[in-house]
Amino acid sequence: MDSDKTTKIGLFQLVMLTLGSLIGSGWLFGSWEASKIAGPAAIISWVIGGAVIAAIAYDYVELGAMFPEAGGMSRYAQYSHGPLLGFISSWANWISLITLIPIEAVAAVQYMSSWPWSWANWTHQFLKNGTITTAGLMVVFLFMLVFTLLNFWSVKILTSFTSLISVFKIGVPTLTIIMLTIASFHPENYGHSLHEFMPYGSAPIFAATSSAGIIFSFNAFQTVINMGSEIKNPKKNIGHGIFISLLISGIIYIVLQSVFITAIKPSAVAAHGWSGINFNSPFADLAIMLGIRWLSVLLYMDAFVSPVGTGVSFAASTGRALYAMESNQHIPSFVGRINQKYGIPRVAMIVNLVLSMLMVSVFRSWATLATVICTSTLIAYLTGPVTAVAFRKLAPDFKRPVKLKHLNWMAPLSFVLASLAVYWAMWPTTVEVILVILLGLPFYFYYEYRAGYVNTRKAFWSSMWMIFYLIFISIMSYIGSHQFNGINWIPYPWDFVVIIIASLGFYYWGIKSAHVFPDFYQAKELNDTVKE
Repeated sequence: MDSDKTTKIGLFQLVMLTLGSLIGSGWLFGSWEASKIAGPAAIISWVIGGAVIAAIAYDYVELGAMFPEAGGMSRYAQYSHGPLLGFISSWANWISLITLIPIEAVAAVQYMSSWPWSWANWTHQFLKNGTITTAGLMVVFLFMLVFTLLNFWSVKILTSFTSLISVFKIGVPTLTIIMLTIASFHPENYGHSLHEFMPYGSAPIFAATSSAGIIFSFNAFQTVINMGSEIKNPKKNIGHGIFISLLISGIIYIVLQSVFITAIKPSAVAAHGWSGINFNSPFADLAIMLGIRWLSVLLYMDAFVSPVGTGVSFAASTGRALYAMESNQHIPSFVGRINQKYGIPRVAMIVNLVLSMLMVSVFRSWATLATVICTSTLIAYLTGPVTAVAFRKLAPDFKRPVKLKHLNWMAPLSFVLASLAVYWAMWPTTVEVILVILLGLPFYFYYEYRAGYVNTRKAFWSSMWMIFYLIFISIMSYIGSHQFNGINWIPYPWDFVVIIIASLGFYYWGIKSAHVFPDFYQAKELNDTVKE
């Protein structure tokens, strides 16, 4: 994918592309979903969610600069731990990516379904009881087709489109913040005591982080990593692109949550409680309630623009991730074929489009799709801190354009935070997502059989830590506290203590499990092309 025809992306375009991914349907629904779960304390959930993703992203900056390649996040674990762990990681990441494309389309169609104008009554058939109908599904498919086609010809078209759209996507939330604050500002909604601030206790603050779309909203930092070789000056721009975009989006999300909390009339909170406040199109409905109809029109427009921008960006990332999976030689080779004229994996994009359509045909609600994305993404991310530290032991002489000063303590911290966030997604989501990930293993073993089981046993032992980790987190989700849908054998907050201690054990086991496989030498060849 690093061809002469590939247009290199500068820092500004990179930040705009990443913001185009970060500011999607999460801002349209996240504040409402989080406040339903945690009340005013939901604002802490956004801080925690941003901190979890920032800690994980920190590890990937060193890896991304060492190995600047398209779809890189689907390759790093294979370089350090062999093909089985690489497959588990890339499959989990890919599951989240093919779910991201339809969730943005579903968000746009859900906002369409609540258009308040008489001429738009025909759109009301798109949603029923929070679920996309068959008619709505056809419109979702149309959105997804547009997302793919905008990526189909070149990176230049992609970056020109998303740079323009990202400016709009930042502007509308900013205007929403200003207008809702002017129209209705009730800081007393935060409460006058700790109980009023946290009406449902402290556990829902963590639950909202994973189950209200917060982790999902911050997930898109991997857009930068997966663009890899298409980035100008990756030594500086990978790290800068990730953290500038995370900072901007984090500020927007936190302020939006605060505005949502203070804009609700205190009488509504007193009458229904935070969990009883229901909207179809949260910020647009709130604007209509406050008499700002022109803002609601703009928000309905943005309900097209934000998901489209994110969907376009992730159609690009998903194609690159599947391309990288084919490079691992555990899916059919034709899937990763690069179009010679445009330098992009067109077949991978088409395959992803078809599978995304199947995914949304089964899971037809925004909340369900967001839950699948959050958990599968976090499982994929668990390999990042382990791989980053393992490479320092396996390959101390590799070029490191960015050598992180605090990796030795940030890596175990990010592993623990990711583990907790998987647990926060609650039973039975953890087990359901893990089972979806395991559905990919027949592909892996089929291609191992075709290759004659070369290094299969070694790869299995190198991946044993992850296999036992997935078993552990599934069991913990079931026997954990009732606040996270467990049977309360281990009550809150002792469930957190158990996960923290066990996660550190799995982290150090993972580092010791790293071995030199043939893929390691591919990593060496790629690293040799890097300029320090």
